[in-house]
Formats: sequence, C-alpha cells, structure tokens
Amino acid sequence: MSNPVPPLGNLRGGIDLSPLVQRSARPHGAPASAGVNPASPDELAGGIPVPSLVLEGTDANFSQVLELSREVPIVVDLWAEWCEPCKTLSPALERIVESYRGKLLLVTVDVDANPQLAQAFGAESLPTVAAVLGGRPVSLFVGALPEEQVREVFDQLLVLAAQNGITGSVAVDGAPAEQAAAPVEEPLPPHHAEAYEAIERGDYQGAIREYKTAIAQNPNDSLAVAGLAQVSLIARLAGKTLDSVRSAAAASPDDLEAQLDVADVDVSGGHVDDAFDRLLTLFPRLDASGKNAVRTRLLDYFEIVGAEDPRVAPARRRLTNLLY
Repeated sequence: MSNPVPPLGNLRGGIDLSPLVQRSARPHGAPASAGVNPASPDELAGGIPVPSLVLEGTDANFSQVLELSREVPIVVDLWAEWCEPCKTLSPALERIVESYRGKLLLVTVDVDANPQLAQAFGAESLPTVAAVLGGRPVSLFVGALPEEQVREVFDQLLVLAAQNGITGSVAVDGAPAEQAAAPVEEPLPPHHAEAYEAIERGDYQGAIREYKTAIAQNPNDSLAVAGLAQVSLIARLAGKTLDSVRSAAAASPDDLEAQLDVADVDVSGGHVDDAFDRLLTLFPRLDASGKNAVRTRLLDYFEIVGAEDPRVAPARRRLTNLLY
C-alpha cells in the first residue's frame, strides 16, 4: 500500500527529533519535569495551561514539548552563554513570541547543558532557531535576524501550523495568554489574510492567486514571495504518493517532471541537499526550456528554505556557474 506524501513538514529545511521521544521518556511513575503541564481535554478548551510563554527545554523534558506541539506551534531557541549574537536575539524572540498572545510558545535550550538536543537540531552554529509542529521538526533560521524578518518567519510558521491542523493556544497562570500580553497583533495585509484562509480550507489554488496578486501589487513583498513558493509546493504534492513519485524518478532518471516531483518530496521531507543536488546534476543535460524550469524551481526552493540557510549559498553558486 502506498504511503501518501506527508504534509509540508518544514519552512526552513529539516531535522530529526524522533530519537528524543525515547531519550527523554521518563520511567513509569516518575514525576514530570518542570516546565510543561499535561492538559486534560476540558483544560484545552480554554487554552493549554503553562507557567509562562517562555519555557526551558532540556534533554530530560523534551518529550513533553513534543506532545505540547501537537496543539500549539513551538519555537525553539538554541543558545549558549558564550554566544554574543544569542544575547541580542534571545530577548527579541521572547518579546516577539509574547506579541503573538499565546498562538506561539517559546522553548529555550542551552546547548552546552543539553548536548542531545543540540545534536538533534543540528545546532552547528548559534543562535539556531527551529520549531516543532505536531511532534515534527521545522528548521527556521540560523543567526540573529532583524525583528521584521523574524516576524515574517513566524507568520509563515502559523500558516504551516494551520495547514496541519495545529491551531491551539496556551494560557498563562490559568488565564488565556492573549489576555496576559499587552501588545496588539497587527493584522495581515488583505491578500495575505485571504491566502491564509484559503490554505486553512485546503484551497491551495486560491492561496496561490492571492499571493500572486500581492506580489503584483508589491514586487518587494518578500513574505508573499515565500508564501507563494511554499503553497505551490503543497499544491504540487497534493494527491501524490511517495512510492509512485520515487518509482517514477528511479525508472526515468532523465525525465524532468519525474525528477522535479521527487525533488519536491525531498524538500518537503527536509532533504534539501538531495533536492538541490538532484536538479543541479540534471541541469546540464536539459534543453533551454528544461533548464529554465529547473532554475525556476530552485529559486522557489531557496525561498522555502531561506536565504540565510547555509545550504542555499553553495547551491546558488553552483546554479550560477551552470548558467554562465
């Protein structure tokens, strides 16, 4: 029986957290680690109770974070005391997450004290910011970004969360977090809001039209460009199966459409380097039309993964060398 292509599982690449479920599982009858409190169905109706919008994640308690991520998107800030950019970004992340009034929860991880989490998230440089949705990892960005760009990434994260049915919120000290936080969330631009609603109801073509309209009105709308790339990927994957896509690509290594399809699957699963290498290796054998199709698809992938991702620059240079 064929497995369906999974929903888009990342905005900025991919990592594997599955081993942490076993690493952090506590023995039967052991007390829960401090930080995240399990919630009953009745409690969930009014917001998941948490002591704060900013929690400390550890190797020991991260299985609870994974469970909580099934209800509300979790932003993970991987930092270290010796990391100077972290001292700027971490307070900004706390401020930004609080402004979302319970729609996001921030979990901070000291990588020196929690080597298992550092390894699982692939935190080779700091600060590294990731997310967890429904127990699945989402790579967001590396380095200290300006606040405006961080908000754009978080807005995209909420779109992805909604597409995967994760729309819960948290409550601080028994009160809805949106009441506890003073900042008022700015509304999305009209076409962005329409695209968001279209994605929620599964109308990917409608979302594509809205993002294209937003770009036509403002070609410098980077959030719309990234949103268009991501929802286009979701739309292309809809109805396809992993088995059929990979079988077709293996049977026809020179078939452009088959290779584009399997590259989409690779990106959706976080295998970004594989997707880049597949298309760039195929590129020299293509005619002018095929080369343009690959170039366009790679530019979309660069938007999805994010220009700051360390895998993008080498792929972009390789593409430029092939073009010129």
